[in-house]
Amino acid sequence: MFTQSGELGTISRHRIIFTYLKSLKFRILLMLLAVGWIPMALMAASLLGSYRSRAAASRSTELQNQCSILANQLLNYHYLEDPSSELIDGELAQLASVYDGRIVIVDRDFRAVKDTYELIEDRFVASEEVIRCFRGETTNHITDQGYIEIAIPVRQSDALSKEGNDSAVQGVLLASAPTDSIKAGTEALTGNAAVFFLVYGILVTALAILISHLLVRPVDRIRMGLHEISSGHSSEDLAVKNYTETEQISEEFNKIVTQMRVLDESRQEFVSNVSHELKTPLASMKVLADSLLMQEEAPVELYKEFMGDIAEEIERENKIITDLLSLVKMDKKAATLNIEPVDINDLLELILKRLRPIASKKNIEMVLESFRPVTAEVDEGRLTLAFTNLVENAIKYNKENGWVHVSLDADHKFFYVKVMDSGMGIPEESLDFIFERFYRVDKSHSNEIDGTGLGLAIAKSAVLVHKGAIKVSSQLGEGTTFSVRIPLNYIA
Repeated sequence: MFTQSGELGTISRHRIIFTYLKSLKFRILLMLLAVGWIPMALMAASLLGSYRSRAAASRSTELQNQCSILANQLLNYHYLEDPSSELIDGELAQLASVYDGRIVIVDRDFRAVKDTYELIEDRFVASEEVIRCFRGETTNHITDQGYIEIAIPVRQSDALSKEGNDSAVQGVLLASAPTDSIKAGTEALTGNAAVFFLVYGILVTALAILISHLLVRPVDRIRMGLHEISSGHSSEDLAVKNYTETEQISEEFNKIVTQMRVLDESRQEFVSNVSHELKTPLASMKVLADSLLMQEEAPVELYKEFMGDIAEEIERENKIITDLLSLVKMDKKAATLNIEPVDINDLLELILKRLRPIASKKNIEMVLESFRPVTAEVDEGRLTLAFTNLVENAIKYNKENGWVHVSLDADHKFFYVKVMDSGMGIPEESLDFIFERFYRVDKSHSNEIDGTGLGLAIAKSAVLVHKGAIKVSSQLGEGTTFSVRIPLNYIA
C-alpha cells in the first residue's frame, strides 16, 4: 500500500512538472513568434500606409501642376470670354482622359463655361471651393470617397496681360480625379506583401519552434534527472550546465539531495542510538533478574542490592524516554509554544538554585552575573529545560573544585546568556557534532557520567524554536562556553 501511494505521488509530481514544461515551451514559442511577427506586421502596415499616402500626394501634386499650366493658357486664349477654342478643348479633354477625371471652368460670374462631362455647362457654380478661389486661395484635398479635388484661381497675372489689374481672379478651374489607380497599386503591393509575409511567417514559426525546443531541452534534462533520482534508478548528482540558471538549479538541487542523505543517515543513526540506549538498561535489568532467579535462597541483602540496581536502571530508562518525549515536543511547530513575558533573571536564579545540590557533590562553585534586568517573550517551560541542560552539563563534565559561571545581558533586540565552566573541554573535531542526538565526546566515560546524550539536542531545539542561536567554544582541558542569543520579543 505504501509503495503504491509513493508511486502515485511520484506520477502526480512528474505530471505537474511535465505540464509546466509544456507550458514553458509554449510561452517561449509565443514570445519568439511575437518577436518575429509583430515587428514585421507593424512594418508592413507602416510601409503600405506610407505608400498610399505618398502616392496620393504625388498624384495630387502632379494634377495640380497640370491644372496650373492649363489655367495660364485659359487667359492667353481668352477662353473664359469665348470657350470655343478647339486647342483648349482638346487639352482639357486630354487632361481629363489622362487622369480619368473631370474638369470644370467657371468664369467670374460663377457660370460654368466648360464641363468635360457636359453636365453643368451654363449653370451657376457657387461651391465653397469656388468662393475661396475667387478670394485668391488654391484648394487641394482628397475626399472620403477617394477623389482628388483641386480648385485653382485663374488670375490675370498668369497670362502676361498688358492691363494693369494683374491680381484680379478671372475665373476658377475645378478638377477632380479618382484614386482608383492608387488603390489598385496598393492592392497589388498588399498581395505581394501577403505572399512575402506568409513565407516569412512560416520561416519564423519554424525557427521559433526550433529555438524554443533548444531552450527548454536543458530544463527537460533536469526533469529526466529528477525522475531518475526520485525513481531510485540513479544516485548521481545533476549536472546540467547549458545555462547559468540550469547550472544554479542543479547545484541547489544537489545541495538538497545531500542534505536529505545526511538527514536520512542521521535518522538511521538516531534510531540505532535510541535502540542501543533503551536496550542497555533492559539488558542490565535482565542480568540482575536472572542472577536472582538462579539463586534459590539468595540473602535478603543481595535481593535489596539487586533490586536497588534494577530501580536505578528503570530510572535511567525513564529518563531516556522523558528526554525523547521532550525532544519530540521541541520538534513540533512553534504554534504549540506558550509565549508569555518571563523574568529571565528569576528564571536563571531558580535553575541554579535547583542544581546547586548536584554541584556541591563535586564542590563546584556556581555564580550568576546579571548585567541588567531582562524580561522577554518566551516559552518558560522549554527555555527552562534548555538552560537547565546547559548548566547541568557544565556541572557533570566539570572537575572537582571547579566553577560554573552563568552571565545574562541584553540590548534593544536580544538577550544573551553564557554558560562557562572549568571542565574537561571539548576536542575541536567534536564541536560540530555535540548538538547531535546521543552524541558523546568521550565514549570511554559515557557510562561513568550520568546522562542520555540528548541534553544539548534539546537545548538547541528550544533555542531555535524561539528564533534564537546557540554557539559553543572550548579549549581541551580548560573549559567550555555556550553562548545563547534569543529575541526579547517573540517572532511568530
